[in-house]
Amino acid sequence: MKTTATEYLYRLVDFAVEKGLIEPVDRPYTLNRLLEIMQMDAPEAIEYAPCKAPETATKYLEGLCEIACAEGIISDSGERRDLFSAKLMGALTPSPAEIRARFQRLYAQSPVAATSDFYQLCRDVDYIRVDRIAKNARFFEDTLCGRLEITINLSKPEKDPKDIAAQRNAKQTGYPKCMLCVENPGYAGRVGFPARQNHRVLPLKLDNSDWYLQYSPYLYYNEHCIVFNAQHVPMKISRNTFVRLCDFVDQFPHYMLGSNADLPIVGGSILSHDHFQGGNYRFPMDDAGVRIPLTSPDEAVSAYVADWPMTCIVLRSADREKIIELSDRILNAWRGYSDPSCDVYAETDAPHNTVTPILRKEDGAYKMELVLRNNRTSEEHPLGIFHPHADLHHIKKENIGLIEVMGLFILPGRLLSELAALEKYLTGETPIDQRPAEDSPLAKHYSWIVDIAGEVGTALSAEAANAAIRKALGVKCARVLADAGVYKQTPEGDAGVLRFLDSVGFSKKSL
Repeated sequence: MKTTATEYLYRLVDFAVEKGLIEPVDRPYTLNRLLEIMQMDAPEAIEYAPCKAPETATKYLEGLCEIACAEGIISDSGERRDLFSAKLMGALTPSPAEIRARFQRLYAQSPVAATSDFYQLCRDVDYIRVDRIAKNARFFEDTLCGRLEITINLSKPEKDPKDIAAQRNAKQTGYPKCMLCVENPGYAGRVGFPARQNHRVLPLKLDNSDWYLQYSPYLYYNEHCIVFNAQHVPMKISRNTFVRLCDFVDQFPHYMLGSNADLPIVGGSILSHDHFQGGNYRFPMDDAGVRIPLTSPDEAVSAYVADWPMTCIVLRSADREKIIELSDRILNAWRGYSDPSCDVYAETDAPHNTVTPILRKEDGAYKMELVLRNNRTSEEHPLGIFHPHADLHHIKKENIGLIEVMGLFILPGRLLSELAALEKYLTGETPIDQRPAEDSPLAKHYSWIVDIAGEVGTALSAEAANAAIRKALGVKCARVLADAGVYKQTPEGDAGVLRFLDSVGFSKKSL
């Protein structure tokens, strides 16, 4: 029997009660809000028996969207359905004041209890798209630079051509200014800008200024959070950045926090709004060993260059002020540092040097990781000298931001079907001499699959072919990191990074 709108609404209200989003006494009020959204004057007369709530409300939301499309309440497109789903869940989401009070009450018990509860709430109200995230491919691959984590992201839906056309013709409001602005929570959204009725943020103080904590709707790792400035101001790495990082981990010592670099090419996707990314997660770079042990200019701070393809200077100290001071000294020195022998120029037509900083607490001490970045381009590498080079663009062409710097790769969803098709070359189902048509999405991968087949053959089982493709993908990702590394892991590169570190008082430690 076809499920009615009323049954979906009753199930949604039951879900909200069981998840603690609303009090049982507020059932009638919540149902009335949902009826209004569904343009219903009253619930239908149905036989209804409550059942245990599922992990997510996705099934109910999809059912109501289907009915809304059929009845002309919304037009039928993926983006319109997303807008409508957020509107429905917004009726079940506790108010900002309720969530702040709940967070503060739990924080008094422990920061872990407070963040765990807020994280779960964001999952329950479908702001974190749990069901979509579960579709992502995720695996680990051992490479020459260590074990990398690779994800193929399917959780962001593709744009519908009708929505693209509607966005082109829509009035441009400039509100909110971007998806990180404090005006987002509660916003109804529009084509080209997501609805945020089920979005909540928490106020923080960092460096005596106003910031906010939220979770990412397209979670890339456990408790992936975003910490954003209350003001819509551009990204800028400075001494204040290190103070803010310390302020955050002092308040949430179970979380790491880092920042994308503040320059194009080596920076993140939203350079227009100052923000950090953090969470409760250990990344592949955290397991990197010591490549060059260092003697620090301050005996209260231990230091080394990590054994990682991107040049990462690690500082460790229980003294917060000394971590800030030394990090700032390295940043300022790097901003103006050139080393032509390693192709490093601090400035040509524009400034080129900056850092990607990451901070966490371990055993009560601050661990600061400063990854050196340079965004210079050349005729040979127009997208960036220290950026994935052209032979990697069939896999990864986008900026290498904070998350990938740490060894977690977020690859485009197109790759899932493309890699599956490439596996057929290794099983013999597709002859290796059968070159794809020029307009085929496989054409850009053809020379790569020929190289792989030269190593492993073309008579593999399906499982072995999948493993071979993943191994080769891991090699590509390791190359991405190596290309993005300013000082290469060679004797010349080691000498280069030591020349820079010598300029700020470090030296190689004798063992």
